[in-house]
Amino acid sequence: MGRLIYSAIASLDGYIADDHGNFDWAAPDEEVHAFVNDLERSAGTYLYGRRMYETMAVWEAMEARPGLSPAMADYARIWRAAEKVVYSTTLATVAGERTRIERAFEPEAVRRLKESEERDLTVGGPGLAGAAIVAGLVDELQLLVAPVLVGAGTRSLPDGVRLDLELLEQRRFDNGMAFLRYGGGAVGGGRG
Repeated sequence: MGRLIYSAIASLDGYIADDHGNFDWAAPDEEVHAFVNDLERSAGTYLYGRRMYETMAVWEAMEARPGLSPAMADYARIWRAAEKVVYSTTLATVAGERTRIERAFEPEAVRRLKESEERDLTVGGPGLAGAAIVAGLVDELQLLVAPVLVGAGTRSLPDGVRLDLELLEQRRFDNGMAFLRYGGGAVGGGRG
């Protein structure tokens, strides 16, 4: 059975993008990017909302771009090898192999997908991840916290949810980012 993991790069005040939609402050350096790659290797399927998929779809052809760092080229290979499920009511088509559209997020269907998978699944995008957390589907939270305050924007985690988590791992990087991995039986399953 696969685990469902929500990974995000967030500001110290809990946003994945500022109030103008910018997230350039979240760009990982080579050390952090290589670390993220190692985390992503266990995932066989990515679950995305439309906006997150549109942001990530550049990785389909990224490896062909000249001047990629080793970590970026490695991530492009990891991303292309994974299955991708995009939840959207408006997206007409998706680019690349191993990608399909689902019109609605159905927690029971995701539960069955987790049970049938041998590899982990990740959920990307705070809206979709929030729905998965509330439905009790997320087994692990992996947060990379950037040393920046952005003041407002798109929250990395849903409001109105109370969860008691267990810190499983922590790591500090030379660029000031910190990695926090949380799990435990209490991840997901309700609003506080």
